[in-house]
This record gives sequence, structure tokens and C-alpha cells, in this order.
Amino acid sequence: MKYVIITPARNEEAFIENTIKSVILQTVKPVRWIIVSDGSTDNTDGIVKKYENRYKWIKLIRMNDHPDRQFAAKVHCFNAGYKKINCLNYDLIGNLDADVTFDCQFFEYLIKRFKEIPDLGVAGTTFLENGKLIYDYNHADFNHVSGACQIFRKKCFENIGGYIPIKGGGIDWVAVTTARMKGWKTKTFNEKSFIHHRVMGTANRGLLKTRFLYGQKDYYLGGHPLWEIFRGMYQMAKKPYVLGGLNLIAGYFYSSLLRIERPVSPELICFHRKEQMQRLRKIVLGKIMSRV
Repeated sequence: MKYVIITPARNEEAFIENTIKSVILQTVKPVRWIIVSDGSTDNTDGIVKKYENRYKWIKLIRMNDHPDRQFAAKVHCFNAGYKKINCLNYDLIGNLDADVTFDCQFFEYLIKRFKEIPDLGVAGTTFLENGKLIYDYNHADFNHVSGACQIFRKKCFENIGGYIPIKGGGIDWVAVTTARMKGWKTKTFNEKSFIHHRVMGTANRGLLKTRFLYGQKDYYLGGHPLWEIFRGMYQMAKKPYVLGGLNLIAGYFYSSLLRIERPVSPELICFHRKEQMQRLRKIVLGKIMSRV
């Protein structure tokens, strides 16, 4: 199976060279890798050009500079790269962040999973930050695929209409959840992991503000309030202790009071809440059974 990659990047000179080296060393290389510089003001473009001159399958695109780092900008960058691959023959399309690294068989492994599972629409792997798995997969959902590295079957990506630009974030989550809603399987595989070199969601903010914004995002993506309370309680046991979980819950209910507009369809919200309640029942029943 042939694959292409698109990487939106803004001011990633500290990380992008190692990401490039990881892709170059893959046992199965992409047909094309489009790296889209989102008005970078550091040496991101210079680093990419160095490798673009050596490898014909690496291409750099530069977007116009802008001062605002919105999540929607990632979609605009991705779509600019997407236009450049229309004429190519491929089976899989990857969205890859510019601050990750992985072993040389990473993409070969994921390609095999797509071959084995005909209705697999989106796939990825677990990942580490600061040397630790970012999620506790005793509770985390293996059906979700992290936005740092998402690989779509081409037909699935076309079926969901690609990425939807959402200013506050949740773009990757909407794509994966929409795929499941439309009948595709989505899966995070744990036999392999990649390394994420920047803590998620903290590019321009601290952890407490990040938790509050995550709570806001949980609301406008249609999360169930009961699920949010349990999620906040779970986060209280993690750094920043107690305050992180409280900020998560506060962000959710603050947004609820303000009735912040939700950029997703009622159909997707209904599907999402149904999944959350199924998972919550499974977790609670599992805790009860473990004590019996």
C-alpha cells in the first residue's frame, strides 16, 4: 500500500530535523511528503529545504505569515498540502506533527494493520512524552487516534470530508469520531509507540490554562456533563494535582453557562455521548467487579 504524508509546521526548528530523519529512515517510504510551513519565522524552512534538495519525495510549501496560532490554521495548512497530492496514486494519507520521532519500521507496521483490517479507516499508535506513555490505557480509549500522527485510509478520509477547521481545537478528534460514526474502525495500536517531544497543548500556555481550555473543548465538542465530572476527578490525581482536574471541570461548566457555540453536528454529539456513557458504564462495572 502506498502512502503520503502532510505535515503542518510553524516554528519547529527545535524538532523538525529529527522528524525528517525518522521518515527518511523508514523501511517503507512515502510517495510524497508535503511539509507546509505556516509562516515560520525561525529556521524551519531552511532545515526542510536542505532535505528537499536531497530527496525528491519531500516538498516544502510556505503559507502566508500571520500572528495568530489558531488550531484552524493546521487545517488550512493541511488542505494546502492536500491539493498538491491530487494527481498521485496512494492508498493511505498521514497527518504527521513536526515534533515527533519513531523507529524505522513505524509506517511499515501501520501499513500491515490496514492490510489486515479492510474496514480500518484511521490508525495510529500510543506515544510517549517525557519518557512516559501519555495516557493510562487501562482507562483511555483505544478507538481514539492521537492527532500527532493519524493515518487514514484514503476512502475513509474522503468519506468524512477531510478535516473541519475549528478555531479552538478538536480537529483531529472530530475526524476520528466522524469516521466511527460512518462505520469505519479506528484504532490506536500499542505494539509500537512514537515520541512526542513537546507536551500536548502547551505550545503557548501553562498546564492549568491548558486544562481549562480542554474543559472548554470538551463542552463545545458535545461531551456529556457526567463524563466530564468523572474525567475531572481522574485528572485530579495527576500533575498539577487537584487543580488540573478542577480547571478541567471549570472550563466545561463555564462554557456551558455561556452556551458557547458548538461547531459539530447534533448527530455527532449524540454519537459521542452514547460512546461516553458506554465507556463509563464499562469502567464503573469493572471497578465494582474488581472489588467483588
